[in-house]
Amino acid sequence: MDWYNLSVKEIEKKLNTNQKHGLKRENAKRLLDKFGKNVIIKDKKKSLAKRFFEQLSDFMVIILLFAAGISFISSFWEGKDDYIDTIVIVFIVLLNAVIGVLQESKAEKAIDALKKLSAPKATVIRGLKEKKIPSEEIVPGDVLVLSAGDYIAADARLFKSYNLKVEESSLTGESFYVEKGPGIVALNNAPISSQKNMVFASSTVTSGHALAIAVETGMKTQVGKIAHIINKVSPSQTPLQKNLSQMGKILGISALIICFIIFVFGIFQKAPIMEMFMISISLAVAAIPEGLPAIVTIILSLGVRIMARHKSIIRKLQAVETLGSVSVICSDKTGTLTRNKMTVVALATDKKIQNSDSENALFMLSLASLCNNSAEQKSPWGTITSGDQTEVAIIRALENANVKKTDLQKKFPKILEIPFDSKRKLMTTVHRLGNHKYRVITKGAPDVLLPLCVKLKHSDNASCASFQKVKKMNEAMASEGLRVLAVSYKDTNSIPKGEGDAERNLTFAGLIGMTDPPRPEAEEAVFKCKSAGIKPVMITGDQLTTAKTIAKKLKIFKTGDLAITGKELDTINQKELTENIHNYSVFARVSPEHKVRIVKSFQAREEVVAMTGDGVNDAPALKASDVGCAMGLSGTDVAKSAADMIMTDDNFSTIVEAIRQGRRIYDNIKKTIYFLISSNIGEVVTVLTSSLMHLPTPLLAIQLLWVNLVTDSFPALALGVEPTEKDIMKKNPISKKQGLFASGAAQSMALEGAFIGAISFLAFTTGRVFFDTTNEPIIGRTMAFVVLSLSQVFHVLNVRSEKSIFRSNIFSNKKIIYSFIICIFLQFSVVGFPRISKYFKTANLDIHQWAIVTILSLSPLIIVEIEKFFKNRDSSKIHLTASASVKSSF
Repeated sequence: MDWYNLSVKEIEKKLNTNQKHGLKRENAKRLLDKFGKNVIIKDKKKSLAKRFFEQLSDFMVIILLFAAGISFISSFWEGKDDYIDTIVIVFIVLLNAVIGVLQESKAEKAIDALKKLSAPKATVIRGLKEKKIPSEEIVPGDVLVLSAGDYIAADARLFKSYNLKVEESSLTGESFYVEKGPGIVALNNAPISSQKNMVFASSTVTSGHALAIAVETGMKTQVGKIAHIINKVSPSQTPLQKNLSQMGKILGISALIICFIIFVFGIFQKAPIMEMFMISISLAVAAIPEGLPAIVTIILSLGVRIMARHKSIIRKLQAVETLGSVSVICSDKTGTLTRNKMTVVALATDKKIQNSDSENALFMLSLASLCNNSAEQKSPWGTITSGDQTEVAIIRALENANVKKTDLQKKFPKILEIPFDSKRKLMTTVHRLGNHKYRVITKGAPDVLLPLCVKLKHSDNASCASFQKVKKMNEAMASEGLRVLAVSYKDTNSIPKGEGDAERNLTFAGLIGMTDPPRPEAEEAVFKCKSAGIKPVMITGDQLTTAKTIAKKLKIFKTGDLAITGKELDTINQKELTENIHNYSVFARVSPEHKVRIVKSFQAREEVVAMTGDGVNDAPALKASDVGCAMGLSGTDVAKSAADMIMTDDNFSTIVEAIRQGRRIYDNIKKTIYFLISSNIGEVVTVLTSSLMHLPTPLLAIQLLWVNLVTDSFPALALGVEPTEKDIMKKNPISKKQGLFASGAAQSMALEGAFIGAISFLAFTTGRVFFDTTNEPIIGRTMAFVVLSLSQVFHVLNVRSEKSIFRSNIFSNKKIIYSFIICIFLQFSVVGFPRISKYFKTANLDIHQWAIVTILSLSPLIIVEIEKFFKNRDSSKIHLTASASVKSSF
């Protein structure tokens, strides 16, 4: 239907709604049942069966199943009844697939739950009351209340607006802002770009305010009609997942080459071809951690859920990886470093007004209350004032003087508004006085507003000296850490034509000083940042003097640091800013463009930048930063959409906690990869050494697959939920250039893996030479099998911390203990219980053999403990030097 062709009255009649009252609650519920939820239907989720078969589609799994098939055919052809190899291989593959499906489903549920937390909300009028509801509950006929920064949740027809501008690039492809307003568009088949009285779902309000009636929801919206295009876009992998996939390919090729070598050597040794084929294939699967990308995704997803408990909603998985590398936090002042609980504590002209009930005080508060978008709403707990905290503080100060904003609005109705703009740093409203006269009220930054004034209300003298006194008073109030607003006005005989006409020849009315004390936890969070090698930077639209005062209290700004304003930034080119960027700790009176410049300068110096933001104009800086952090309480929908992370409490300490969790998750992923690859190296070394020495195969295919399942899956997943190490925020950020196994980790991983392989081969040789009485080395294989499995289980204790096990709490991660107990019990079962051991072709070991196996299995733990002792002794000296450096920065 061409809604743009209809009048508002016709739309009200068709949708059975009212532009003043909105829908009734019962009508809204009935319409929701009729039209369904206001959501874009996405592709159906994969069925369990499809997920299961996807687990079996891995290249190496297919080879393994192929090998099982050949083993079955071979046994059948030779007339043997021994199908154990085939049955066990298929069982292990299927079990791995089931575990994969369960973990994938668990991770997906965690992500879905977080999506619901970060889902946009919309403001509607229902039953004469303004209320916020989930955007999915909007129905045709709802009256939408739109403000700057809002996502438009449905296609809607405007019936009232103030300087409304909308960004519709998601529909039209045009990036410029479109002016909108009520009225009928007298065109047939008008394109979207010509429907000036309509706003569309997925668009955003960039400035102004409006009221509109929702006419289409869900799949019937304009964006719903192109939903099939959106659904074709597949989710991208995170950088870490891409790196792991690449690493998997390299390992895969390497393993296949090794397997080919083993197979060829086996042929030369005249070993049975089928046996060598099975060994080669199973070794390939054991050597490659094919489940690694899935395990990493699971760890990331579970980490995201844990971070949500700490008031950080992660919108993009790669943000979790990047958080561990953050080296600079560019934070807004108001509400993030401070409480965002503004209170008017000072009123002034060119001197402070002692009596808040005086004529000058009431006049300037009345003007500021009229030029104000905060609203009063009745609730069971009384009247609640909602809106920007600066404006709310002004309303409360006026109410303390027994004057209500609602009474002023009735007396001086608003007829025009020029909304606050971060570039102008001003807001202007026009009010009807009667007798065809109008009052223009402008409030905003003193340094911007004062040059627009030609008179002072409190003085007939408008000399430069008088204005100089006002400027000094502004400086004095700002030096006390107050946020200062200037208020001005003028009376005219006509409605101004635009901001140029309205915001000139004004009369200065006064200064309003508000206090917004620092959050009590912010100073501690700043200390944690500096201890962790992270530079905290304050970026604010407030005055430089106010910003420096707060920054000094929080220890962000110290002796030797520099502070700069946006105006001064304009005189510096990008190269000069980049060269000196580390000297600055405070940026004041900055615009959105300045924020982007600041972020890019830090990034040019190889820093990883986290940026906070809440407004529409913060979106470019949030996107430009490595981790964009939007405010959950005060943030606009546009800011939240551009961000990688949403802080539900708008608190600086939440960012610091998110970085701590990001480092933990990254560390756990690194530990998991280290454990899996070092363990797999041990398996390869054992079999390859035996083949090169023309010895019987030390491990059968079934035994290798069992080791892979037992020692890989359970401990690896347990490592993924390892708790945060106490000193994690005393280390420097992870360099974005640093690989997963830098600083000698790759060598340690290879050596530890080789050592596990060596002791497994030693166990095989010991059993074969001293205990086996036949040509079939069954005891040697059993001993190698047990040592390979148990040494990897003990190796988990090595990998979980750089500290000695005697200096760390072994029981801090109960899942490690559970996996430890389960793996040891299962390994004893396949050796000690005859009914099970016959399937794995193992022998029951005597006490002497168990003693040898136990000593060999524990040896990696002992060797790595010695290695840690020398490493930690050397690093402790470096740590003492670093600690002294941090303390000196305060």
